[in-house]
Amino acid sequence: MAADSPVPLCSPAQFQEGALGDLVRDYTDQALYDLLAEGTRRCEDVTQRRLTAFTGLTEYSRAEGIDPDEYTDSANLPMDVRSTLSASYAQALGASSLVRHAWVSEFAPRYQDMWQYTDVSVTIVRSYGGTEQLSNAQILSGPEPDTGHVWFQLGQFIPVGSRTMITYSGGYTVATPASLVRACKFMSAYLAVRELNPDANDHDPDQLHNDALMWLEPWMRG
Repeated sequence: MAADSPVPLCSPAQFQEGALGDLVRDYTDQALYDLLAEGTRRCEDVTQRRLTAFTGLTEYSRAEGIDPDEYTDSANLPMDVRSTLSASYAQALGASSLVRHAWVSEFAPRYQDMWQYTDVSVTIVRSYGGTEQLSNAQILSGPEPDTGHVWFQLGQFIPVGSRTMITYSGGYTVATPASLVRACKFMSAYLAVRELNPDANDHDPDQLHNDALMWLEPWMRG
């Protein structure tokens, strides 16, 4: 089975232009790309996060309760027509049993301006049977890059206990933070030295690995 091919956090040109480039001087273009892809996945494994661009990730979660202040007396609040209809529908359904929030697992812990979500779709699987695909208009906002929070429009029939199936693409697609590029360099160099003869190499693989971990520390999932 072939390995997957993520977009490397560090490009071949970025790796070759630095002092570590001598490690891969005999690599073919494909071998170097594969090395950087492996280094990228190792960075993700260490941080327990998706960092580079990904597509079609599907997550399942169980819908839980909502904050009481989201469905108590809203009759005195000024609303537009659509919001009024949604509020009325929510009250008719019994708003205290409806859910308005969900969270996706992958988001940007730092440099949210470089992170982007695309192709977000939400399917609700209700506990008693039946499914519903939410439209973009029914997703009030989100996923939010800094938290992964998804906020549903008031009045959506999402009873507590339903399953939310969220499929989305994203990652650092606008730009890759320089600290992640550096971490991928060190991690990929570590892998390269381990493949070569570490005792006959000027680069210490353990030091390279430790350097990579140091650069990745702010990105670790808590």
